[in-house]
Amino acid sequence: MSRLKVAVALGSDSDLPAMKGAFDALRELGVPFEARILSAHRTPDEAAAFASDARKAGFGAIIAAAGKAAHLAGAMAARTTLPVIGVPLRSGELDGLDALLSTVQMPGGIPVATVAIGGAVNAALLAAQILAVSDPALAAELDAKRARQRDATLEKDANLQKELLNNVEKPIQDN
Repeated sequence: MSRLKVAVALGSDSDLPAMKGAFDALRELGVPFEARILSAHRTPDEAAAFASDARKAGFGAIIAAAGKAAHLAGAMAARTTLPVIGVPLRSGELDGLDALLSTVQMPGGIPVATVAIGGAVNAALLAAQILAVSDPALAAELDAKRARQRDATLEKDANLQKELLNNVEKPIQDN
């Protein structure tokens, strides 16, 4: 069985640095993806066609990232029943708040899952988790990634405890 792909749509080429973490996370998990620059405002017909044809093209989820009040995720969600994950990006005077609100405030019947402002990695992980519902190998890889995260955190805690123990001040002795 071939693995479903994740589509990553960016509203502008200026969004590429903010989305690098998503590309890296998908690569680490072995999830095939395609990235496109598609604007809800500058290329509305192309963005709509891409979303409409995404399932036929072998995609299992769409990540849509945009800054300012661009509603790329919502525009794509209106054209597909695939899961759409919106990534609001920092930009402009409102530092991403406008992007967050335009992504999360969807009308009833057209859902968009929304991650934190700049949450590219979490968007990739959520897309992988969605695909893993029907992909046991991917589910195992996600479990292994979580185990590595747990082990790294426990190691950091052990190092902290050791550091604190070695630096405990000795009590002041009365003369």
